[in-house]
Amino acid sequence: MRRSLLWQLYPAVLLLVLAALAIVYLYVTYYLHRFYEAEKRLDLEVRAQLVRTHAAGFVQTGRKEALDDFCKRMGEEIRTRITLIDANGKVLGESRKDPEVMENHLLRPEIQQALSGQTGFHIRPSTTLRQTMMYVAIPLLQDGAVIGIVRTAEPISKFEAALSDIQHKIIVSGLLLALVLAGVSWLVCWTLSRPLGQMRRGAQRFAAGDLGHRLAIGGNREMADLAESLNQMAEELSRRIETITSQRNEQQAVLSSMTEGVLAVDVHHHCLSINQAAVTMLQVAAADPCGRTVPEIIRNRELQEFIERSLDNPDPSETRVVLYEGSQERHVQAHGTALLNGQGQRIGSLIVLNDITEIHKLQMLRTDFVANVSHELKTPVTSIKGFVETLLEGAKDRPSDLQRFLEIIQRQTERLNSIIDDLLTLSRIEQQTEKSQIPFEQSGLREIVLESAELCRYRAEQKKISVEIDCPESLRAHVNPSLLEQALVNLIDNAVKYSQPGGAVSVRVVQQDQEIRIEVADHGCGIANEHLPRLFERFYRVDKARSRTLGGTGLGLAIVKHIAQAHAGQVLVESTPGTGSLFTLVLPMNAETKGHSSE
Repeated sequence: MRRSLLWQLYPAVLLLVLAALAIVYLYVTYYLHRFYEAEKRLDLEVRAQLVRTHAAGFVQTGRKEALDDFCKRMGEEIRTRITLIDANGKVLGESRKDPEVMENHLLRPEIQQALSGQTGFHIRPSTTLRQTMMYVAIPLLQDGAVIGIVRTAEPISKFEAALSDIQHKIIVSGLLLALVLAGVSWLVCWTLSRPLGQMRRGAQRFAAGDLGHRLAIGGNREMADLAESLNQMAEELSRRIETITSQRNEQQAVLSSMTEGVLAVDVHHHCLSINQAAVTMLQVAAADPCGRTVPEIIRNRELQEFIERSLDNPDPSETRVVLYEGSQERHVQAHGTALLNGQGQRIGSLIVLNDITEIHKLQMLRTDFVANVSHELKTPVTSIKGFVETLLEGAKDRPSDLQRFLEIIQRQTERLNSIIDDLLTLSRIEQQTEKSQIPFEQSGLREIVLESAELCRYRAEQKKISVEIDCPESLRAHVNPSLLEQALVNLIDNAVKYSQPGGAVSVRVVQQDQEIRIEVADHGCGIANEHLPRLFERFYRVDKARSRTLGGTGLGLAIVKHIAQAHAGQVLVESTPGTGSLFTLVLPMNAETKGHSSE
């Protein structure tokens, strides 16, 4: 069920509002965090500078007791953890702990930075105080050499608590603002959609034939323009109907002498004129068909739909329909063109009907001939295959050599059957591609790859070949799942066929820019370079004897190529004799394809 414009606009506007608030919240939170961190770091650096001016003399004299007392006294005064460290990483003084029991600090990140002459900075859990701290370390210099390090530190829990309080306030304010904006959005969307309802009711009156009705022109400029356009349309339709009525008699005199069936239909699907040939051809039962609708005078659904398309399409169109006269069929070629008045304005469609029953019979003879040839090829193959399977299952007791011959016959019939199936598959893919009838949808590629590998598992297990899959779970593309699965089955099956027993086949799916690359690699015999340009031709074989032995039809890679082209993609091959082959199916993620979307 289609939703109203209000319920199409409002959720989208509301979603945009919420998204904007979320982005603002994330942006503000991020920069507040950075701001607080920068401020705290600068504060610790200033305190370290203050301590350094007093600590240089203690470090030079090496008075450990005085150093430790100084750190504890200064730490109390400025309420900061202070640590004095010599150039070897040994703790000389500490405001919170006994320096004698503290481990060497040489490998601390901030200490390493300070030893290089820079201001060290790091945030990490403190092994001494058991809480996350922010550390700032500055070097003590003497004659350009680092003789010690002053480190200040504070727990980050304070500024995290402050930041959390600010975030809470932002969230509350944002929710209140969202409620206000939701109400405003509803009012705006309702104001926009209400006039359209009035337009819809007016258009329904026009469609019912009340062309004298006029819509009120008001509201904003766009709505006023739309109302005026609808009023003009109603006035123009009324005028055209009057013109058609005045010309009907003149047209009837001309059409009555034609041998082709001629049917004139107005834009409202009413019959304007019909000649005797069309009455006979369509078996019109109404005494006066003019003025009646198309469904009233024509009982053939195909022809009704064609007339509707002809009225909607400004370009000439044609189709073939079948009319039934009792048990007899009459094949008619219908041509539809625009019906214009004297001013060149379209007032409907002109349908011309040609009886092509005899031509159709000739075409059917040719079609039947092709079908019979295919049937004569398929029937004995199926029959022989059925009898062979019956014999192989033990229906009759035959010598061992007969058994072997029957097995050969069976393999050949199965191969012929596979060739026919592959030819039909190729024909179907080509026709659907040309007619844009292949449905596409957003599908997860990993499920398709896994299903394709599962279909090839039996043959792989027979040769003890492992099939390795590398495909992200989240990777999706606009594809036809069944066709893509068929292409992958052909590639994986080929890789298994031409791999040595005990080997491995890998299937890797990656995204590069806006393309999906599906790579199927084997470590088999490989393909010589001179064969690669023709590898995807129908029935082309690199090694004919081996290919037939393995059961190939010579059409598998051709099917893969056509499936790739149906997806607006391509298939590539790289191969080295004696090393293996790499087949790559390149598909666009969201490119225009020769199909239609099912979404």
